[in-house]
Amino acid sequence: MRRMRVVACAAAVVIALGLSSCTSEEMVLPTSSPLPSPPPASGDGVLRIGTLFATSGDAAYLSPAQVAGVELAVREVNEAGGVLGKPVEVFHRNSGEAATQQAEESFAQLVEKGVDVVIGPSSSVLAERILPLAIEAQVLLVSPAASAPVLTGLADEGLLARTAPSAALMGGVLADAIVADGATDVAVIVGADDSSSAVAETFTAALAAAEGSVVAQEQLGDAAAVVDAVAAAKPDAVLLASGFEAMEQNVAIITALTDAGLGGSKVWLAGGALADYSQALPGGVLEGARGVLEGAEANEAFAARLAAMDPAPNDTRYAAEAYDATILAALAATVAGDDGGPLLAYMLPGVSGDGIKCMSFGECLDVLKTQDDIDYDGVSGPIALDRAGDPTSAHYGVYAYDAANRFAWTGQLTAD
Repeated sequence: MRRMRVVACAAAVVIALGLSSCTSEEMVLPTSSPLPSPPPASGDGVLRIGTLFATSGDAAYLSPAQVAGVELAVREVNEAGGVLGKPVEVFHRNSGEAATQQAEESFAQLVEKGVDVVIGPSSSVLAERILPLAIEAQVLLVSPAASAPVLTGLADEGLLARTAPSAALMGGVLADAIVADGATDVAVIVGADDSSSAVAETFTAALAAAEGSVVAQEQLGDAAAVVDAVAAAKPDAVLLASGFEAMEQNVAIITALTDAGLGGSKVWLAGGALADYSQALPGGVLEGARGVLEGAEANEAFAARLAAMDPAPNDTRYAAEAYDATILAALAATVAGDDGGPLLAYMLPGVSGDGIKCMSFGECLDVLKTQDDIDYDGVSGPIALDRAGDPTSAHYGVYAYDAANRFAWTGQLTAD
């Protein structure tokens, strides 16, 4: 059963979930799968971390926060004594865009550096593309932002994990939030990427369960034609779910929605459609619009530590997830007594759940002095990775746009 918790600045939404009726058929209990045996140690005693974030292309504006998150984590780990008695080393490379081979070239450079784990890529497409190379090199990939549901079922030898949730979970919390706002007839405009399609699919099902309906669903395309079809359905609200790479199309769609009287507070943006439009749209166009994006809002203490980095990122999205991915890798190596990628991957679920809770690398080290089991709850919230490398709870920020077409955090949604 999906549960949602809402923490907001001015209000909280309480949603009652019904229990389905039981049948008289005999219940068949599933048998639990045995825990796989740990792989052998394969490291050299030095934890080396690489990053693959886009420093060029449409998603480059997200990179500074993620790099800062990793750098901050490495600095704090090393200040606490490092891993296996030695300082953690970190190397940064550009993942580029999916239309290029930059990610493959950069990954090869990181392998030459001897990295054990790569934080990234942020793109689901690139994560899937790099995975065979990671398996060949026996390097763990931990993405702080890749959300495509397809990543869960890949044959990855356990070497792919993420600290951002699957996009399949976003649709449900979006439906709850939009219905709580008073809308029941919703039009959906969806991008061609897998993550956006997953959001639309689960949103439609969850909206129906909440006694609402999707009155129109259009693929992102010619803005005039798409918005004409949407306007004809007379929706109470419009959800635009698209990827980071669709910025130009998003601007055209938002402009056309505004011209059709469906802008402002009627607009909800999801995923990559939630962006800073202060330079792309006239002032006031998005005022009152809302959006939902995976990831937790950085708390004040973490935000202050990020702000002290040089350079300090202007946009902190995915910084917390990148930081937590790095801390988890360091804790996995510490508990394993080895820095090899396969053993790090094996240890991730254990250090992220079902143990004594600890909130920082140093605090977790203190727990390990007397206990064998730790549960790192990071700055992005409780993580608890499963054996597929996915978080078992999902955290989403709710944002509202001001007259300058910039968004600000107003609340949090959690699905688990």
